[in-house]
Amino acid sequence: MSEEIEWWDYEDAEEMADAVAGDIQFILDSAIDARGAAVIALSGGKTPIPIYERLTQARIDWKRVTIIPTDERVVPLGDPLSNITMIGKAFLPKGARVMPIVPQATADYKAAGRSADALMQDLHWPLDLCLLGVGADGHTASIFPGPDFDEAVSGPRERRALGVLPEPLPKEAPVPRVTLSRAAIVSARALMLAVTGDAKKQVIEQAIKQGPSSPHPIGRVLADAELPVDIHWAP
Repeated sequence: MSEEIEWWDYEDAEEMADAVAGDIQFILDSAIDARGAAVIALSGGKTPIPIYERLTQARIDWKRVTIIPTDERVVPLGDPLSNITMIGKAFLPKGARVMPIVPQATADYKAAGRSADALMQDLHWPLDLCLLGVGADGHTASIFPGPDFDEAVSGPRERRALGVLPEPLPKEAPVPRVTLSRAAIVSARALMLAVTGDAKKQVIEQAIKQGPSSPHPIGRVLADAELPVDIHWAP
């Protein structure tokens, strides 16, 4: 287990959003200063929306920033379930390059994963930042229990994305997914979690204690992470 997991606790989600947006701005500015560009993966869901709202107000050279989703539902672009559609609404108007990893819905989620992985090979790696969320069930990105779980957490290091079928399918989005692999996530120069609520905090704490044997996907993702991990939490 990485010795360097640091918890940051906040009074509320607004305070957390201010802090995380500030950290992300620093990461983006540093990458642009060093390399002239930044590549980051951002999570979907409701928790990060206030973070993204604040980021769009920051003075960042967005034209030098490429954004991919940490994971995507296999649905058409524009679908309410599409993570990149939500992310794009925030950052496309700022001039960022927002890259869909599932350009079109397909019945073959494995093929969607292979296509996403091929797209990823053209990006600069490792990512400058990967911002993860965590579900109350302990999933992160779209690494869920199911037939593709082992491949997602233990597949080849060079595989950056793959198609996954959660089992059971989550009620709020009962569709296959494409997700970054564990190897792609933990190679990021900066790895952050942004979560709210006591239930998720308990799941993450338990998963970290369990380490590589954790039944929770987040535990498997964080086990033996080589770089520091920042966990931002608000009630």
